[in-house]
Amino acid sequence: MTGSSTAVLDPPATTPPGVGWASGPLAEVQAASREISRQTALRYRAIAAFAATRPASADRAPGEPGTMSAERWAARADVLRPVSEWATQELVIALDVTSQRAEDELERALLLDQRLPLVLDALEAGVLHPGHLWCLLEHVAPIGDDALRTRIQAELLDWMGARHRVTTPAQLGDRVRRVVARHNARDAARHLTDAIRRRGVTARPDRCEGMSVVSALLTTPEAAALVAALGAYADALPADGRSRGQTMADCLLDLVLRPSETDLPPVQVVLSVIAPLGALLGGDQPCEIDGQVVPAETVRALLAALTGHPLVTTTAPAYDDATEDATTDAAATDEDAAGSIPDGAVLTEDEHFARWAEDLERRILAGEFDDRPAPCFPDEPLPDPGARDPGASPGPDSSPPPHPAGPPDGWWARADRAIEDAGDAVLAAQQALGRAHRLVATAARADAADETAWAHSAAGRVTAAPDALTALGAVTDEARQALADLLATTGGGGLADRPRLVLTDALTGALLGLTDLPELRRIGTCGRPACRRRPEHCDHDLTGRPGLRPPAESPGYRPGAALDRHVRARDRRCRFPGCRRRVPRTGELDHAVAWPAGPTSAANLTGYCTGHHRGKHQAPGWRHTLAPNGTLTVTTPSGLTASTEPPPY
Repeated sequence: MTGSSTAVLDPPATTPPGVGWASGPLAEVQAASREISRQTALRYRAIAAFAATRPASADRAPGEPGTMSAERWAARADVLRPVSEWATQELVIALDVTSQRAEDELERALLLDQRLPLVLDALEAGVLHPGHLWCLLEHVAPIGDDALRTRIQAELLDWMGARHRVTTPAQLGDRVRRVVARHNARDAARHLTDAIRRRGVTARPDRCEGMSVVSALLTTPEAAALVAALGAYADALPADGRSRGQTMADCLLDLVLRPSETDLPPVQVVLSVIAPLGALLGGDQPCEIDGQVVPAETVRALLAALTGHPLVTTTAPAYDDATEDATTDAAATDEDAAGSIPDGAVLTEDEHFARWAEDLERRILAGEFDDRPAPCFPDEPLPDPGARDPGASPGPDSSPPPHPAGPPDGWWARADRAIEDAGDAVLAAQQALGRAHRLVATAARADAADETAWAHSAAGRVTAAPDALTALGAVTDEARQALADLLATTGGGGLADRPRLVLTDALTGALLGLTDLPELRRIGTCGRPACRRRPEHCDHDLTGRPGLRPPAESPGYRPGAALDRHVRARDRRCRFPGCRRRVPRTGELDHAVAWPAGPTSAANLTGYCTGHHRGKHQAPGWRHTLAPNGTLTVTTPSGLTASTEPPPY
């Protein structure tokens, strides 16, 4: 006789899910998921506690016979170096996993315990689940500044707690990238530079024999353009029974392996680029390419290549009086050491950093900082001021002192010489360590001076500007003219459409209006012919002029071009809770109240992906309600409700 039983878990007394607690079996699913998160956090804490009992000091010292190779030691994560290498093998036996999986678990536990304690607390409380951890471990844990890392953790968790919305790992990952890019823009740019050097194409076997997976590490614009082009090629071919993915794979092979034999028609790839005004003026504000967060320098380079209008890049800071007061002499000669910069030359951040690093290395090797007092470290014995630097070339009086007289081959003399040799080695190590401390302190001073100088430069002032008008006032006339030239560009060539200006709410980031430079000039004048020809000279009263506003209703079922553009700019992604798919470029704008009972207007249109658009009309028991401000509320058959707002800019 057999039977079964189900253990019912009561909802834990923690912060409820963003959509609230369900009833019936779905509530048990939610409670079980919360318990999994709590137990996962306890598991990571236990692994970290276990690692603390296995210090690396118990292992053989590096260089001794039988120790870990130098290559393996260098490849080991920093957080694992204080831990015995044999701790991984204990985890293998305890958890029934491979050595690589055990080492990954150990590294993850130590990162959460030591570098992301707030994240670990949130995981234990059920605010996060294990799927949320990857983006935090990948983007937040590597931040070296403890205070900045803690501040970013708190900001992200406060955002999660205040949302009361569905938050998938992909949505959290997007938020993490934006926050890290905003607070740590310069390091993010350096990481991107390193990643660009690692770009390439690799192949690995698939799980199915006879198949392989080809991966290409590319920049975001290149990857988006490649996938969009393959999709356009596939869509241009007549249907022949293959899926779209199969056709895209065949097009890739034809284009690469058989370029002279293919008769594929040419296609146009359209990428959506969203850039804050400050980023176009040289600031570090994060931007978007097809919904993916990218550094501002990437967008500036892309737009310059597509339009032919060179935008402002991050330039070497000008040393005015205010800057000289704020910087130290460690950075005062950067420009002279790196070589004169021609008037009007524009340097990228990488070029400026390379000049600074080259100059710093030259000054260190020249001994320019040797006369500065070394930092005082209480636990480090001060070396003898008269002791010889082991790195210096031997002089006529640099021979070691003679050993005391005694039997030349006696054991006492050998022991005495060994003690003296050990003392010399310790002294040399102390001197080398002191010199290393001085070099680190010098580099830190120079980096702080460089950061301060950058903050006083035009790019730094643009990045710190609270609004677009302040950013425009912080740059030169040439930068403003370059921006105006870009905005005046019409569609054609590298642009599928003319650049648009997005007017947003300063507090919420919500879209208020979408316009372009000609319309902005038109509504910014009184309308008289002379003022239309020279709008910058119009000083008439503009009371009663229309101003910026959402497009008017369209008379038929299909929205007009301006209305379609406005709704797609407002929603950008599928509005179903948790969905991150892009709204297709054609179709899929849904009437909340079916036409003709409901108007074709911005307040009655919602952007969906194809699957959720079908579900809105076909899934039984679901309700979709659209508020006038664009908030979409979805009610499930089990009574759960989830809301989404248009993503802020």
